[in-house]
Amino acid sequence: MTQDEAAGSRKRLTLRGLPLTMRWLFSCYLITIGLGYLMALTYLFLLDVEPHRKTGVGLVQSTIIKYYGNRGNTRLEAALNGVMAEMIEPSDKTELVRWIRRGATQDGYGKIRPVFEKNCVSCHSKDSGYSVPPLTTYEEVRQMAEVDLGQSIRALSRVTHIHLFGMSFIFMLTGIVFALSEVRQGMRLAIIALPFIAIWMDIGSWWFTKYQPFFAYTVIVGGGLMGMALAAQILVPLWEMWMKKGRE
Repeated sequence: MTQDEAAGSRKRLTLRGLPLTMRWLFSCYLITIGLGYLMALTYLFLLDVEPHRKTGVGLVQSTIIKYYGNRGNTRLEAALNGVMAEMIEPSDKTELVRWIRRGATQDGYGKIRPVFEKNCVSCHSKDSGYSVPPLTTYEEVRQMAEVDLGQSIRALSRVTHIHLFGMSFIFMLTGIVFALSEVRQGMRLAIIALPFIAIWMDIGSWWFTKYQPFFAYTVIVGGGLMGMALAAQILVPLWEMWMKKGRE
């Protein structure tokens, strides 16, 4: 470090130079964000990975199924074998799958309708308040019994804008805290920018994966980079505020 850089470093406000109340506030925020991120990963695993893992489908393939779809399958059967597998009795599931594979005809719907009413309509109805497709009529069921093309443009638009707004706000705040760290300026700039690049890579690849399955790898890489950046923006400030010696 040159003499000018050392002088600039002494003048710059750093985490170790903050009052106790500010360090305490920043620490509570960073720990809470970290716990929230771990819970989000847990939810993502239970929703998108674990159901597929039980059927021998790996992370990449489960990502492809989510956005590109399982185009040799229907959305309804994919749900019965995936996220809804534990929500329905095996005998009812077998009966539904048999009806779907026979063409999901309206003539056979009368016999299969009680299975939907027993297992599905309590959540899959317009009055349930859940943002899930309704399954109360044959027309609604028939739409779900068509070839699985993954998430719709409407669904992607909804989750994209929610994630862009929410995650940008989170990383703006963690970035502000990290900007006060004593990491070299070039590295600070890189770690502040990295999560935003990862967000663009991850969320942007949702859309690309819908049309080209190869981009599922980019989704996973983007998510990994995002986690690494968040870990750095949390752990480095906590270490500097409470563990690093030579407090100013």
